[in-house]
Amino acid sequence: MHDYGKALSKSILYFEGQRSGKLPSTQRMKWRQDSALRDGSDKGVDLTGGYYDAGDNVKYNFPMAFTITMMAWGVIEHGGSMGAELPHALEAVRWATDYFLKSTAHPGVIYAQVGDPNTDHNCWQRPEDMDTPRTVYAVTTDKPGSEVAAETAAALAAASLAFRAFGDKAYGIVLLKRAVEVFKFADKYRASYNDSIGEGACPFYCDYSGYQDELLWGAAWIYKATNNVYYWNYVKENIVTFKAQIEGANFEFGWDSKHAGISVLVSDWVLKNTTEASTTPFLSYADAFMCSLMSESPTKIFQFTPGGLLMKGGKCDLQQVSSISFLVLGYTNYLKNSTHVIRCNDKTINQAQLLNFVKNQVDYILGSNPLNMSYMVGYGDKFPRRIHHRGSSIQSLAQHPDHIGCKDGTPYFESTGPNPNELTGAVVGGPEIDDSFADARANSSKSEPTTYIASPLVGLLAYLSAH
Repeated sequence: MHDYGKALSKSILYFEGQRSGKLPSTQRMKWRQDSALRDGSDKGVDLTGGYYDAGDNVKYNFPMAFTITMMAWGVIEHGGSMGAELPHALEAVRWATDYFLKSTAHPGVIYAQVGDPNTDHNCWQRPEDMDTPRTVYAVTTDKPGSEVAAETAAALAAASLAFRAFGDKAYGIVLLKRAVEVFKFADKYRASYNDSIGEGACPFYCDYSGYQDELLWGAAWIYKATNNVYYWNYVKENIVTFKAQIEGANFEFGWDSKHAGISVLVSDWVLKNTTEASTTPFLSYADAFMCSLMSESPTKIFQFTPGGLLMKGGKCDLQQVSSISFLVLGYTNYLKNSTHVIRCNDKTINQAQLLNFVKNQVDYILGSNPLNMSYMVGYGDKFPRRIHHRGSSIQSLAQHPDHIGCKDGTPYFESTGPNPNELTGAVVGGPEIDDSFADARANSSKSEPTTYIASPLVGLLAYLSAH
C-alpha cells in the first residue's frame, strides 16, 4: 500500500525547489536561495518569479503554463481532498500566475521565455550563481506566438477557477480578465512561436503539433471559467476548421499537444447536454482515446512495459504517464452521473477499469514495479539519488558560499556520488522499456525531473489519498 497523502505533500513541495526569484520567508526547501533577481531588467520590465522547467535555469513559459493548467485542474477537481496541502497547492499555482501577470502586463507583447538556453545548457551552475545571459524572448503582434499565448490564457483561466472555488475570488477575477485578453491576442495574431523566437524555443520546447490545439484548449478553459457561449461556439466551430491538424493527433497529450485533453475537458458539459453529445465529436474522441489505452481494448495502440508502465511509440516517458493518467481520472469523474458507455468495437470499458488503470500507473511511479524503485525523489526507501538537476547536484550556498562559475560545477555533474541536496517530490523521466533504470546524472532523458511530470500527479495523488 502506498501513502498517497505523503506523496501528495512531497509532490507539492517539489515546486519550491524549482522557484525562481526572491524566495518568501515561508520557503520550506531551505537549500534553495534567491536567484535571477534581475530577470527582465534589460527590457525595463520585472520578469522575476516563475519556475525553472527542469534541471536547468531557464524559464520557458510554454511548458510552465501547461504545468500550471494541469495543477490548477487538479485543484479544481480534487482540492477538497487535499486537506492541509490545499494552501500549499494554491501557493504553488500562484507562484506562476503572479509571474504570468507580469509577463502579459503590456498590451501587444507577451514575454515568453527568460534565459538563453544554449549558454545555460553549456554550464553546470546553481541558479543562485548563474551568470549566463538572461535573454528575454517575446512574442508580439508582428512576431506572434499563438501556442504560448493560448496556453498562458488556459493557465490563467484554470487558476482563476481554482482560486474562485477556494476562497480568493478577487484574485480569481484578476486572472480571468487577463486570460480573456491574452486569448484574444493569441487568436487575433496567429503564428507559431517556433518562427518568432525560434532559437529560444527550439529544439528545447519547439511546438511540433501546431498552435491550433492550444487555441481550442484556451477557449475551452475560458468557457469553463465564464460560461460565455462565445467560447463554446469557438471550440465547436474550430474543431471542424482545424480538423486536418487535429485528427491525426487525437491520442496525444502533454506540454506540446493538448488534443486528447480538449475532448476530456469539454466532455464534462457535453455529457450533460444530449444535443451537444449527438452533434459534436468530443465524446467519440474521448472514448477513442480511452480505448487506445486499455489493455482489454481491441483498439489499443499504447503498449506497456513488462512491469505494467504505459509506453508510447516504443518509449517510456513519465510525462506522458502522469498527464494521460490525469485525463483518464478526469473522464471517469465526468462519467459518474452519466449513462454514457465507452465502446471499443465489440468491448465496453467501465469506470472501474479506468480507475484501475490510473491506480496502476501511479503505483508504478511510487515503487510498485520490478525494481521496487520509486521515481519520486524522497518517497519510499529506494529512489533516484543522482538526478540530472544543477541545484540538487551542487553543494548549497550554506555548504559552499563561494561563487561557482559556469564550468566549475562540472566535477559535480561528473561525480558518481548521490546529490547533496534532496529535491523532494521531483519525479524523473523514468525507466527504460524493460523496466530497468540507471540512476545516472548524465542520462538526462531518464534522470531529469520536470515540472510538467509532477503537476498532474498533484490531482491524482489527492484523489487516491481520499479514496
